[in-house]
Amino acid sequence: MNRRRFLGKSALTIGGLAAAALARRPVWAQGTAPAVVTSDKMRPAIPYGVQSGDVLADRAIVWSRTDRPARLHVEWATGDSFRDAARIVGPAALADSDFTARVDLTGLPAGQQIFYRVRFEDLANPKVLSEPVVGRFRTPAQARRSVSFAFSGDEVGQGWGINTAWGGMKMYEAMRGTNPDFFIHSGDQIYADGPLKAEVTLDDGTVWRNVTTPAKAKVAESLEEFRGNFAYNLLDEHKRRFCAEVPMLVQWDDHETRNNWYPGQTLGDERYKVRSASLLAAFAKRAMLEYNPFRFDPIDPERIYRSFPYGPSLEVFMIDERSYRGPNTPNRQTVLDDESAFLGAAQLRWLKQSLLASRATWKVIASDMPISIVVPDLNPDVPKGTFEAWANNDHGAPLGRELELASLFGFIKQHSIKNLVWVTADVHYASATYYDPSRAQFTDFTPFWEFVAGPINAGTFGPGEIDRTFGPEVKYSSAPSGMKQNRAPSDGMQYFGLAKIDGASEILTVSLNDVTGKTLYQVDVKPA
Repeated sequence: MNRRRFLGKSALTIGGLAAAALARRPVWAQGTAPAVVTSDKMRPAIPYGVQSGDVLADRAIVWSRTDRPARLHVEWATGDSFRDAARIVGPAALADSDFTARVDLTGLPAGQQIFYRVRFEDLANPKVLSEPVVGRFRTPAQARRSVSFAFSGDEVGQGWGINTAWGGMKMYEAMRGTNPDFFIHSGDQIYADGPLKAEVTLDDGTVWRNVTTPAKAKVAESLEEFRGNFAYNLLDEHKRRFCAEVPMLVQWDDHETRNNWYPGQTLGDERYKVRSASLLAAFAKRAMLEYNPFRFDPIDPERIYRSFPYGPSLEVFMIDERSYRGPNTPNRQTVLDDESAFLGAAQLRWLKQSLLASRATWKVIASDMPISIVVPDLNPDVPKGTFEAWANNDHGAPLGRELELASLFGFIKQHSIKNLVWVTADVHYASATYYDPSRAQFTDFTPFWEFVAGPINAGTFGPGEIDRTFGPEVKYSSAPSGMKQNRAPSDGMQYFGLAKIDGASEILTVSLNDVTGKTLYQVDVKPA
């Protein structure tokens, strides 16, 4: 099935559906009169499209949002004709979730293309249904086959919003063209601390024109404003189309809340009336979970770290480097405790044991921050000389947050856990780094690769300084030394990664690509 045909399916009119209903009435209409054919204004709307995510071999989350109290209905089938479709009556989308809703589709066949169709039933007028919106995804296969995924992060930051005259968020269309099995969003999915102006004058005198909304007029401080930031990004047609075709795996970083925040921080930023970073983060996390296809952990519904086996060749470990960290400091502690924590003790134990238990050939750790690229905390309301990420720029033995990495790397080597790769974003340029103990101050680890990609539609920065503790060798960097910082998306320096595992040889091929889809760097990594 080609994309033209798929998109044609997604644009089915209610009239066409009414004709189909003569042959097979929807399960939610059984025993009642057929759904009323009425004007578009009377129907529930689906302004932000559909998304799938957190896909496993036999289940997946399907998400959407409507504009009024309405009940979510989902049909799914293994063909785009929707013959013999399974039909699920989902939850009510109400104001307390900003009219978002999701269903966890279960009993799916492994290794199959799944087509799904979303409609909302108006709770005030139960015979009135929205027009349908169609999406698709592929479930992981139980047998070995080729698998691919894209990764990037850093979206709508530094004042660069959706510019329809430039073509919108072109990165999503470039990634869609690679037809990945899923997408890892490596964090900074929104810039809640980055208001947008209607116009920005570029260096050459031309004007970048942003789509603007009330939620993007100031820093986000209320739940409504955080929701508005997530909704804003879904105004882009390329993102909506991408989300309908490519399942999402999402983590967060700092800008979902505020630049470089940590739990317990009191902000000194005069733009904020709400000064508690923890309160802002609670609003941010609630909005993020509402606006993404997360599967909620019934024991810990706010938990972001989780893992996803994707067939025998791949397992992805999504980690959370924001919720459990200590404060940003000079990062030179000599013991691992609450102050020097980055993942935190419980998450670090989970990651070690999950890696040990994994039977996948390749283990991909999705980290929202890079390992050796130095990220100083330059906010004016924090002391000078503090750091935001793992690295402390001393190039010596592990200290501070690096102690967690040393513990993790030592565990991996001790237990002979093979074939680990890290993917990340945060720094707004692309890089490929190989870590080798023969070059390192800390040597108790097995060599591995780290790939950085981004931004999606934000300012371009870099290159960052490199901490030498774990023996990094930068094989590629997209950012030339001395480049102008905060380059506009129209300069073309926007990047995504693409990883492909060959089904026969299990060789992992990773490429770093620009906004046009051009490959800038590529490497083949053989499995041990």
